Amino acid sequence: MSEPLPEDRSPEPVTVDSMADDLRALGIEAGETVLVHGSLSALGWVCGGAPAVVDALQRVVGEDGTIVMPTHSPGNMDPADMGNPPVPDSWYGTIRETMPPYRPAVTPTRGMGAIAECFRSCPGVHRSDHPQHSFAAWGVHARFVTDDHSLAYSLGEESPLARVYDLDGDVLFLGTDHTTNTSLHLSEYRADIALDVEYQAGAMVVDGDREWCRWEDLAIDDGDFDRCGGAFERAHPGAVSRGTVGVGDATRLPQRRLVDFAVEWFEANREA
Repeated sequence: MSEPLPEDRSPEPVTVDSMADDLRALGIEAGETVLVHGSLSALGWVCGGAPAVVDALQRVVGEDGTIVMPTHSPGNMDPADMGNPPVPDSWYGTIRETMPPYRPAVTPTRGMGAIAECFRSCPGVHRSDHPQHSFAAWGVHARFVTDDHSLAYSLGEESPLARVYDLDGDVLFLGTDHTTNTSLHLSEYRADIALDVEYQAGAMVVDGDREWCRWEDLAIDDGDFDRCGGAFERAHPGAVSRGTVGVGDATRLPQRRLVDFAVEWFEANREA
């Protein structure tokens, strides 16, 4: 199948300059902390692709601000948990013995999109050490966000999500929505709801050597994130800024208020 013509994707080229203007119109300012979830294809025909989106974000937020993106690598997991597609039982031992270890500078993202995959390797970007749930950050608070990311309970209190909360940062959707909103996982950890404890595993570098490691985490569930996020936007319409970046819908909302709201929402709705 051939790709759509450029003029079918957007009426004119989407450029670094035009995206920077769009971001400022959305209320993004220099010095802010922004957790970005982006879909390159949703923005139209972007001149320069994913690097242009990163350039626009950096231009607007500036080095006195901080840009954060999830850079997860869920392929580095126990073969018994692989389900898309599953692997034969007879492969388990080989995978556990030979899976290349997670390395922040080398390991690609998976399912995060072209913008996050580009961002993780940009100059000055720091990436956390978690083998499955890493985040990358650039700017004045990049180290604060990415350092000391806990192996166990990886999206909870010792995670980059909690550090964005501490910084009173914003969530920015670029052509995405609450179905990809990782901040709501922090709410799951904080809510008084029943979540099973499960064991995860992956290959890591420990003291210079590759090791197959196991750790505890919670059985989180993003199946109701769109409902929760929609409920927040209806309850707090004044906290939500909407616009477009390129031709894609863009939404900006305060992470701390969202997380606090979602804690109560999960407690009221998950058990029901």
